[in-house]
Amino acid sequence: MDSDDEQLLRGRVYGQDHERPGPRPGQRYAELVGGPLDGLLLDITGWTPEEIDTGVALPTELGRFGAGGRATYGPRPRDPGRFDWSGDSP
Repeated sequence: MDSDDEQLLRGRVYGQDHERPGPRPGQRYAELVGGPLDGLLLDITGWTPEEIDTGVALPTELGRFGAGGRATYGPRPRDPGRFDWSGDSP
């Protein structure tokens, strides 16, 4: 991904409609750090502490495995507002 593509993704919410790409008031977000979804926000509104601790494998075509692959992110210790990338899976 080149720097122009990266800039387009920043401030956008993962899985959000392209017509309303930014964060919405009243929602809780974690920033995805590293990996193919770096800079995107993940809506974690309503997630339990256990769900946040578990992390998430997000479908993406941008990762190592292309279409059908997933990028795995987990909460940063002492900073649950950031989810760090730990790798890609098929």
